[in-house]
Amino acid sequence: MSSIELTPSQKTILTALINLHREAEDAVKGEDIATEVDRNPGTIRNQMQSLKALQLVEGVPGPKGGYKPTATAYEALDVQQMDEPASVPLQHNGESVEDVNVVEIDLSSVHHPELCRAEIHIQGSVREYHEGDSVTVGPTPLSKLVIEGTVDGKDDTGNILILQIDDMEAPVGDAEH
Repeated sequence: MSSIELTPSQKTILTALINLHREAEDAVKGEDIATEVDRNPGTIRNQMQSLKALQLVEGVPGPKGGYKPTATAYEALDVQQMDEPASVPLQHNGESVEDVNVVEIDLSSVHHPELCRAEIHIQGSVREYHEGDSVTVGPTPLSKLVIEGTVDGKDDTGNILILQIDDMEAPVGDAEH
């Protein structure tokens, strides 16, 4: 496991690069990263130099050039690179979201139903999600768990949505464990 300490800004930029690279499957232009993280393209170029020095990104020269994350970048952010990850659907305000996948669901305070929250870790940007938005996660591959909730907060750096759980269901008896 990597022990590279990244600044919050570096984490945000590297996460954006990984997400954009996953969508484009090609080199990502600094301007696209700048747009994604709402920063100046010059700031992105400067940060990319430090990320290159840490061997977390590689530069791709030429007109179709840009940046690509290295395997070390995935390790540094603790992102698993999977060839064919199981798909866990996500709906945002009733609309299916195509370019994200749910990686992990953490439930907190389940012993206190009025305060029950879920942290939804996703591969993809959480930038378009706002407090009060409706989100449905699932069904998950094995237990067929479906969580419906309202966005209570988000962590843009970690790509985490924090949901106030409105409803949670898993069918009884026919799970595929």
